[in-house]
Amino acid sequence: MPHIPLPPLPGIAGLLAAHPDTAGALNNLAETLLRGPSPLTPAERETIAAYVSRRNDCTFCAETHGAVARRLSSDYDEVLAGDDDAAGPRMRALLAIADRVRVDGRAVSPHDIAEARAAGADDRTIHDTVLIAAAFCMFNRYVDGLATTTPDDPALYDQRARHLAEHGYLRRS
Repeated sequence: MPHIPLPPLPGIAGLLAAHPDTAGALNNLAETLLRGPSPLTPAERETIAAYVSRRNDCTFCAETHGAVARRLSSDYDEVLAGDDDAAGPRMRALLAIADRVRVDGRAVSPHDIAEARAAGADDRTIHDTVLIAAAFCMFNRYVDGLATTTPDDPALYDQRARHLAEHGYLRRS
């Protein structure tokens, strides 16, 4: 049961519906991070979001963004399972940076950055990875800090993922 009164919508959807004054900014942030210009593909960005959310034990965000990543890339499950062939050295290095940001941004070391660069990541790729990881820590804490509802049915995540993969995070009038 949520800590505050919310519409009967799961996860962040209930928070956005209950608080439209912040919904626009949060949706714009998600759209910019996950669909805006970036050297990272939308599938890679969704994978980073899902990875951080999973490591933060935020089930709603992990399942939602995992389902979107799965729709955008057939390699998603293998990447999260640690399959080095599926992830490749660049994504492995970026996920390592994302995990350090998740714990404490100051934990990102010059060695982590050098590893990412050696694997082909440029400055913008590293920037975007850090920003996605940091933002998803905030999203995860927002969703879990107010005890939003978390569906058990994977079909609900798949349905939402289809819409997000095809249309992004902004509401169209």
